[in-house]
Amino acid sequence: MKKVFIDGSEGTTGLRIYERFMNRDDIELLKITPELRKDPAERKKLINQSDITFLCLPDAAAIESVSLVENENVKIIDASTAHRTKEGWAYGFPELSDEFKNKIKEGKRIAVPGCYASGFNAIVYPLVKKGIIGNDYPVSSFAISGYSGAGKNMIAKYDDENRTDDYNAPRPYALTQQHKHLKEMKFISDLAEEPLFSPIIADYYAGMVVSIPLYASMLKEKMTLKDIHSFYAKYYEGKQFIKVMPFGIEEDLNGFLPANACAGWDGMEIFITGNDDRILISSRFDNLGKGASGAAIQCMNIMLDCEEDKGLNL
Repeated sequence: MKKVFIDGSEGTTGLRIYERFMNRDDIELLKITPELRKDPAERKKLINQSDITFLCLPDAAAIESVSLVENENVKIIDASTAHRTKEGWAYGFPELSDEFKNKIKEGKRIAVPGCYASGFNAIVYPLVKKGIIGNDYPVSSFAISGYSGAGKNMIAKYDDENRTDDYNAPRPYALTQQHKHLKEMKFISDLAEEPLFSPIIADYYAGMVVSIPLYASMLKEKMTLKDIHSFYAKYYEGKQFIKVMPFGIEEDLNGFLPANACAGWDGMEIFITGNDDRILISSRFDNLGKGASGAAIQCMNIMLDCEEDKGLNL
């Protein structure tokens, strides 16, 4: 049995990881006394007793936790923003390439992708990697998410029965084009510039859609909508956690793409819609699943060389 400590088990990501371990017989959870959960000495003790520590913390606290590691055998899986573009850290999205997966399998420091960045890089990384768009393409993205990804304070505001009318409607944010996921979007997909990114938070708990529009005339080679669909189907062929949806599926969906349809599921769906001139590629998944705790557990399973979906909902 592997000893696992969750540093930050009271947050939404930490709680979801904790719940997924309840029925596992290969994990021994090291639990911290609630009143000591912010005590550096107690956290240090448990981190260094563990085989794997999950960090479900704000960036500064995650950096502090890494500094507490003295046992060279301890492996860290960090769900914060702190280490996603840091040298020496594997980026926890194994489906992007064999290189990404091997770094997770062999590494001791794994950075779990951000939720929006997961959906973004799943779409953009293959396009740049395979030369369908140049890294200087003016990439834009819009996305909508349930409020569970916004942290405890925001969740409390949405759950407040006395909340103001502001919370009853979808709310675009990051209006100054500053968002904590932009750095990894640019870095992982090897873009020359940060994308124009427009996220929206809406009044439902979990699930998200990230969309990337493309002009066919700006692609590096002539491709139809069906060509783009075939490209993604081949790129993610055999990937257990990524499902490229059938061509023309928008007809079955009556022209709508509900963002909450994957809540509670740990995979990701890719949709290719639009027409031969203007192409829309969208990823749909649970912001707390493939966008957070599900991805973290998937990385751990790869590190432990067990079934990649063990303890997850696929």
